[in-house]
Amino acid sequence: MGKRKNRSRHRTGQGPGGSIAKWRQGTLRSYSVGALPIINRILDRMQLEDILAAHLPGEDARTKIPTSHGVMLLIRNILIAREPLYGLGEWASRYAPDLLGLDAEQVTALNDDRSGRCLTRFFLADPAAIGLAATTWSVREFDVALDELHNDSTTITVHGAYRAADREVALGGRLLPAITFGHNKDHRPDLKQLLYILTLSHDGAVPVHFRVCSGNVPDDQTHQETWEVLRQLTGHPDFLYVADCKLATLDNMMYLHGHGGRFVTVLPRTRKEDDTFREQLAQGRIAWQPLWDKVDEHGQVVDRFSVSDAPTLTAEGFRLIWYHSTRKAELDVAARATSIRRALLELAALRAKLQSPRTRYREAAKIQAAVDHILDDHHVSQLIRVTLQDTPREIYRQDHRGRPGPDTRYIKEIKPRFDLQYDIDHEQMSDAERGDGVFPLVTNDRTLSEVDLLHAYKRQPLIEKRFEQMKTDFAIAPVWLKDSKRVNALLGVYYLALLAEALLERELRRAMQREGLDSLPLYPEGRDCSRPTTRRLIDVFDSVQRHEIHRSGEAPTVVVTELTPLQRRLLRLLGIPASDYGR
Repeated sequence: MGKRKNRSRHRTGQGPGGSIAKWRQGTLRSYSVGALPIINRILDRMQLEDILAAHLPGEDARTKIPTSHGVMLLIRNILIAREPLYGLGEWASRYAPDLLGLDAEQVTALNDDRSGRCLTRFFLADPAAIGLAATTWSVREFDVALDELHNDSTTITVHGAYRAADREVALGGRLLPAITFGHNKDHRPDLKQLLYILTLSHDGAVPVHFRVCSGNVPDDQTHQETWEVLRQLTGHPDFLYVADCKLATLDNMMYLHGHGGRFVTVLPRTRKEDDTFREQLAQGRIAWQPLWDKVDEHGQVVDRFSVSDAPTLTAEGFRLIWYHSTRKAELDVAARATSIRRALLELAALRAKLQSPRTRYREAAKIQAAVDHILDDHHVSQLIRVTLQDTPREIYRQDHRGRPGPDTRYIKEIKPRFDLQYDIDHEQMSDAERGDGVFPLVTNDRTLSEVDLLHAYKRQPLIEKRFEQMKTDFAIAPVWLKDSKRVNALLGVYYLALLAEALLERELRRAMQREGLDSLPLYPEGRDCSRPTTRRLIDVFDSVQRHEIHRSGEAPTVVVTELTPLQRRLLRLLGIPASDYGR
């Protein structure tokens, strides 16, 4: 193998920092500033660089970019632009190096290999431990409440075979999760995945813990280990742990209850208690009491919640409260209508195949299996009645080959043929409609009221919003990295970026609340935004630049884009001096 040649600047996409304009009297160098000073303020308060330096292994003397600096650069990039690793150097060259925590020589040295090696060293330092340390400090620094924590998971889809990573591997005292097939929540069962578990506080939807598991790990097997880490983080077991129905297994609920924990979850439809209640509902033996009206920002009622007047217990003895939502009832009706329509279309297509002279469906068992698949796939097996009719047909063929004549003999054959008859079972439809909008919550907390439990459960979509930000703003998936260690490390970097984003968003909203502001004109054309996000904040500062005028024999003159009234207002809310912004 020949000696490896150094990569050219053209290949890595890197050039001199900023953009340059020259004239006779000197040189003008312009850098992007954007929202970097705001992001740096949050990262400094998080003590993130110090935490990274404390956990990362020692640096080699030949290292041009320390791993902590490389990880911090990745976090800034994810928050602002989400460039791929090979474009990181070109992106960084547009910004003032000091705002990135680098010098000009380090910016020039950036390339995908160095970024990849930073990820490898970050993985060896245990991203989960670093994330927990960063969370522990940030919770104290920003006074984040930990009395109610929400947990959920999503799948991170990867592109590629990853044959060497399809099994868990013990590495450095830890298990490297397997990149393999599983229940893909992105609806891509053809691609391999990892399971990404996230827990956040109801206070500002701030992430407090993450885990990466093998792609084929069931969700219900992750809660006990996650809860133990959260108990370590909070220092006590009696925080309210809110999760979806995967928590509602005998082992999980008894484990949390036996260790002094409190939980709220949804009762699965597979439980016997669900069948019993819905039978009573169909018989008209359940009455509902008004509980809470949800209103929008204009004061309009968008949902009405009621609670059953007959509280019950689960088989384990936990509280079981049944709720009814008018909005959920509307969604249930629409979803059922869509499912029935799609099932009928597929049944019609199957029937057309049965009528074809070249049909391959000539066995009753095969046809019944196809029917069952359609009904089960759309969850309408109780709502559509399907009858399989045996309609054999007589055909006649010559007893020998050749052109038929007056003396040709014909043989009668009976060909098996089938037909489908189907219709909607309106009696079952009526029973299903009685259960529209109904959902059960299970808890072992005997002190919280029905409305408090409902509010806790209705905050669960906060975590879905964070997943949405990861997959849209951060573009976390699909993952294209080849090394599975770097894939896992990158997911840890995404957690730190998500933590910084949530804290910045929380700081701005709390400042608005302190000053009695209902909204800020962050949308195009100055339209009001009542719940500003970090993404909108970053976009507002996108035009800010720093200009350095260099003249021979003189100190550089630094000029920063004049801030708009809105930008100054935002900086005041965040407690950042406008006079020093970007300098």
